[in-house]
Amino acid sequence: MRAITIPDPGGPDALVWAEVPDPEPGPGEVVVDVRATAVNRADLLQRQGHYPPPPGAPAYLGLECSGVISAVGAEVTGWRVGQEVCALLAGGGYAERVAVPAGQLLPVPAGVDLVDAAALPEVACTVWSNVVRLAGLRSGETLLVHGGGSGIGTFAVQLGVALGATVLATARSAKHARLRELGAAHAIDYREQDFVEEVRRLTDGHGADVILDIMGASYLSRNVTALATGGRLVVIGMQGGRKAELDLGALLTKRATVAATNLRARPLADKAAIVRGVRDEVWPLVEAGRIRPIVDRRLPLADAAAAHELVESNDHVGKVLLTTG
Repeated sequence: MRAITIPDPGGPDALVWAEVPDPEPGPGEVVVDVRATAVNRADLLQRQGHYPPPPGAPAYLGLECSGVISAVGAEVTGWRVGQEVCALLAGGGYAERVAVPAGQLLPVPAGVDLVDAAALPEVACTVWSNVVRLAGLRSGETLLVHGGGSGIGTFAVQLGVALGATVLATARSAKHARLRELGAAHAIDYREQDFVEEVRRLTDGHGADVILDIMGASYLSRNVTALATGGRLVVIGMQGGRKAELDLGALLTKRATVAATNLRARPLADKAAIVRGVRDEVWPLVEAGRIRPIVDRRLPLADAAAAHELVESNDHVGKVLLTTG
């Protein structure tokens, strides 16, 4: 089969379309013939040599895919050859075939195109596990989503609205109309506006009950200031750096919580539990049309370098997909 390889870390031109060995399903795994995968920030970091795959994961990029099951390993039940699926991956999506632990498979939601389904697994699992399972977002609360125009952001906006929350999102002004279309009550231009002051103004001083943050260090103190009493800040990215000072006094006064998580390196059992939660709680919302995959564009997998350049530019809204057909 063919896959996107990285002979040497570097810029987008480090991505090479090459022949590689076919995967074989191990016990508890299936092989999926990939129809599409999606570009995630973690892929850019891995390409640069900063985010190696966890032990045992494929060396290729790609944290999610959609496709058709072509082989089923021992000890797998409930899945069959020929079934259309999408999957959460620890790596390997930028290839024509990938071996996947059965616990990380999801059926393609009714009403969703097979290719577009590749835009769902990573964002659904990331957002649900953090905003719902960890932060416990409830109807009537306010959710602040940083990076609202990203794949994570567009999904988080939709999920927050579906759960009955008031959603605020930071993004470039060019993306504001699209975020309002997805249900965001207000969009904040992080380049021109102080999001802390805007959150205070828009919530009549209450603050955000839950903040989903991709920036990390550069936003830490301001995020704590923007939290409501009893608020929960969940950090899932470090685009703004990894080290910052935390005012524990401010945190104590607000009785607030700060958590930081990642998804890729979690144990298989934990990932499987998250996938089950997504299937039970999120897939019905997708099938009802209350959440949909937001796809900026589709490009051939062989054009992965161009896709990386696009994502690095931040000019897209939602997910950029790579297709094998």
